[in-house]
Amino acid sequence: MIGDHLEEFGGLPAFDFPEPEPKPVTGALPAAAAVAWRISETGWEGDRTWEETFTRFLDSVDTAAVTALIAGNWPDSYDSTADVVIESLIAARKRLPRLRAVFLGDITFEECEISWIKQGHIAPLLAAFPDLAELGVRGSSGLVFDSVRHENLRKLTVEAGGLPATVVRGIAASELPALTHLELWLGTADYGADAEPADLAPVLGGEQFPALRHLGLRNSEIQDRICAAVGAAPVVARLESLDLSLGVLTDEGAAALLTGQPLTHLRNLDLHHNYLSEEMGARLRAVLEPAGVQLNLDPDDAEEDSDGDEIWRYVSVGE
Repeated sequence: MIGDHLEEFGGLPAFDFPEPEPKPVTGALPAAAAVAWRISETGWEGDRTWEETFTRFLDSVDTAAVTALIAGNWPDSYDSTADVVIESLIAARKRLPRLRAVFLGDITFEECEISWIKQGHIAPLLAAFPDLAELGVRGSSGLVFDSVRHENLRKLTVEAGGLPATVVRGIAASELPALTHLELWLGTADYGADAEPADLAPVLGGEQFPALRHLGLRNSEIQDRICAAVGAAPVVARLESLDLSLGVLTDEGAAALLTGQPLTHLRNLDLHHNYLSEEMGARLRAVLEPAGVQLNLDPDDAEEDSDGDEIWRYVSVGE
């Protein structure tokens, strides 16, 4: 997940833009529109900055044909914000007329823990690329997502160990009429999560994003409360898939889903990484699998600690 770099993005295989000489480039570069280009600081201990690598990319590739860009590690991503990446992309927007997919922060935990990644202001990027169809963001420290209107964004993913309520509210208040896929990693209060189910009300109400077909509210330490809100949410009736994985999901949250509105119309319901009993798992399967719902109940790496009567459970991705 966050232990490896993206293998594909924007429907294309990811390709690392190579380092310059003296390290030789093996073979020719791929066609500009054939890959999602990953730009990262390169060299020993980052002696070539992200901006330098991006400038070489602009001068080496037919950027007029590029459709997908992945921003990998930038200098001191634990200390310097992604604004340097965002500003570079905005400055080059006329050279990237076909750009449709951007991922900010394809950074593994070996490079920088997700909670340490310093993000930036997202609204100017969306304003600069009105035809952008997909945006992915990893990390939420310093992330600013003011409410925006964007006519063409279809897929939005924000991965975080702890997503601030201000970000959740900004996304929920945005006007994104083409959005079909929304995925938010809400995280844990230990790393900045303070959103409540009420902050998601515009999304769950179903009117804010009229084209939405996939909703992911993942990696939350309040997953049971999220499930209770989802169980009564009007938006669910028109979803094709629902992802409530990676969080602290117990029998209480699963019961809220079962006693809420029907979920049998879904193609997929992902609940992996959970703290469900065998009995609750059997109840979910009995209701949903006969209806053809693809159900993922894999407990994955969910572990709990206890000290007497107190039990500690953890989201999949925190620090």
